[in-house]
Amino acid sequence: MQSSSFVRFRATAALSTLAVLLSGCAALPSSGPTGRQVVHAARNPQTDLKFQVVELDGAAFQKLLTIPPAGRAVGRLAALAREGRVDRIAPGDALQINIYEVGMSLFGSSSQSATAGLGGAMMAPDSVDTNVRSQPVNIVTVASDGTIRLPYIGRLMVAGSTPYDVQRMIEQGLHGKSQSPQALVTVVSSPGNSVYLLGDVIRTGRMPLTAARERLLDAVATAGGSKISSADTVVRLTRGGERAEMRLGDIRPGSGDDLSLLPGDRIELVNEPRSFSAFGATPRVSQVAFEAPSVSLAEALARIGGPNDAQADPKAVFLFRYDAAAIAAGDPPLIYRLNLMKPESYIIAQNFPMHDKDLIYIANSAANPVTKFVGILNQLFAPLLTARVLTRNN
Repeated sequence: MQSSSFVRFRATAALSTLAVLLSGCAALPSSGPTGRQVVHAARNPQTDLKFQVVELDGAAFQKLLTIPPAGRAVGRLAALAREGRVDRIAPGDALQINIYEVGMSLFGSSSQSATAGLGGAMMAPDSVDTNVRSQPVNIVTVASDGTIRLPYIGRLMVAGSTPYDVQRMIEQGLHGKSQSPQALVTVVSSPGNSVYLLGDVIRTGRMPLTAARERLLDAVATAGGSKISSADTVVRLTRGGERAEMRLGDIRPGSGDDLSLLPGDRIELVNEPRSFSAFGATPRVSQVAFEAPSVSLAEALARIGGPNDAQADPKAVFLFRYDAAAIAAGDPPLIYRLNLMKPESYIIAQNFPMHDKDLIYIANSAANPVTKFVGILNQLFAPLLTARVLTRNN
């Protein structure tokens, strides 16, 4: 009698537990939505954030091949392109000035009272000495107000002028004080016509610009290049209060993004490794670095261990991609869906490039909640069945 009551009690408890579990099946632990739930959310007109699911089949893949790879389009650094010159003198520049005079000179020794000719022969006092003398002036630094000071001339405003302009200023200042004066001005050092490199570059510091009109990649090469992979290096260019950035590996020599440098440009190389994230029915949630110039979707799936056989739906592998530029233009975020049950999907995955910050989500199988439910039943009643067997055997 007691045994019969115990059996009825146990059956009642099991049925009660089963009812509770069935009513709360939707609340069973899950790593994310099913593939059907993702597609339904995309079609739901009341979804706050609109997004589009694209079936990654052969037709869609052929269309994607016509789209330029991310980061290759001109327009990021090219937006800072400006016209400018690199031969203007600026405060802080060091100038070497040579003055050439004929006959009686202001800066050199006199011509032996104007009696020695070209061959050392004595000349009449009223003859003209045609000897040319060169006298270098000590290196002159342009003051903060843009001026220099020279003997017999005084202060000259040279900032914003070219060396040729300064030569003409000096010659005009010496006119009437020296016999046929000529000047030669050479810029020895020009902080004002330089760019600055910093960050993850081999040699940081200042690089002077020349009339050859160095470009961005020229400056990076002159500094020894990046300390890390060019694909994981971001170039930040600051020009006149504006800033733009682009990955070093995406800049093509001579392109619009390979800008001609201007005085005062600041070039910073920053280490920003590319990576993608994996969620859902995978062996583990992870963030994975590219560690290569390019990574395909097939390689990315292999790195995370692929779909979990025990819980994943191989027909619902999603790639979430957030393109800020496209969204700003009015396009919705895109979610690509790959069906790994189709053989052609593996060929597509081999040729589908991953982008930085892509997110792979492998959906749970629709049967996964049932499997979990059965597992919970086993955990609840297996001890009772084991105890019953042991009781009967004893």
